[in-house]
Amino acid sequence: MTLALDGPRRGPRTLPVRHLIVLLHGYGADGNDLIGLAGPWSEQVPQALFLSPHGPQPCAISPMGREWFPLRTGAQRTADDVAADLRAGVGAAGDALNAYLDRELAAVNLGDRDLALVGFSQGAALALHVGLRRPAAAILSYSGAMGPAPEVAPEPKPQVFLAHGEVDNVVPAAAMRAAVSALGTIGVPVRWHLSPGLGHGIDGHGVTMGGRFLRETLLKPAPAG
Repeated sequence: MTLALDGPRRGPRTLPVRHLIVLLHGYGADGNDLIGLAGPWSEQVPQALFLSPHGPQPCAISPMGREWFPLRTGAQRTADDVAADLRAGVGAAGDALNAYLDRELAAVNLGDRDLALVGFSQGAALALHVGLRRPAAAILSYSGAMGPAPEVAPEPKPQVFLAHGEVDNVVPAAAMRAAVSALGTIGVPVRWHLSPGLGHGIDGHGVTMGGRFLRETLLKPAPAG
């Protein structure tokens, strides 16, 4: 069963709404998993509305949670299986997310240059896929892998920040390095951070750096012309 996108929302701290920050949870979680980031980040971007939609499908291995797209699991899963699931999944889930973003941006009279996508794990892969094609102003990926890059990055190019745990055994840090290389190939500005000793998760330093990145990208003056 596929569900229409909806989920918790927070903010803004100060009216009017100038920015939309959309938080995309990982496999088996739901929108409640990341909405707490609105607390510290609203201090950095006080005119942001934070949205944290639930994935559209109940998770196959954790029915109380949600997934953005199906993943093959188990010992027989190969690297090719992972890559195939990612390619197919971000494309299909991207359609539902784009429709949701169009609706929410229109509701507050904002556009893509006012939008930041933040994702963790499976949600990070989706944030990169959708954000690079709209384009969003900012994309913040935690512990994610990147699917196929667009042939040409849209203009103006989004700003991207990738954060990853050094000892992540779910999505290895090599996935972050591959994403850095792929983004560089299409000319997308990217910065990254590898957290020593961190597994598959987000630590306090990553939250602080993420808030700073969102402030820098969303509050910078618009280019003249």
